[in-house]
Amino acid sequence: MNIRFYRNPETGLPHIYEHGVDEDEVEDVLLNPGEDWAGSRKSRNALGQTQNGRYLQVIYVRDPQPNSVFVITAYELTGKPLRAYRRRQQRRGIR
Repeated sequence: MNIRFYRNPETGLPHIYEHGVDEDEVEDVLLNPGEDWAGSRKSRNALGQTQNGRYLQVIYVRDPQPNSVFVITAYELTGKPLRAYRRRQQRRGIR
């Protein structure tokens, strides 16, 4: 999968770094999302667990090219959103 990242114009670094997330973690979630749904303005939201065990939400847009996405941001799930996600996964018999 080809993954491009939104870059902070001031630093030139991927925006996900500002949330303590790296490219490999985003790829983990995008390749194996626990949930993936349509967001606003043609964006999509993927929730899932990284290989290191972190739970992330990744907001992205599908590129016109096949098997290619543009990641807008990603951040760690904590608190109530994480508990809700885990509950939904348990109801589905996952994890």
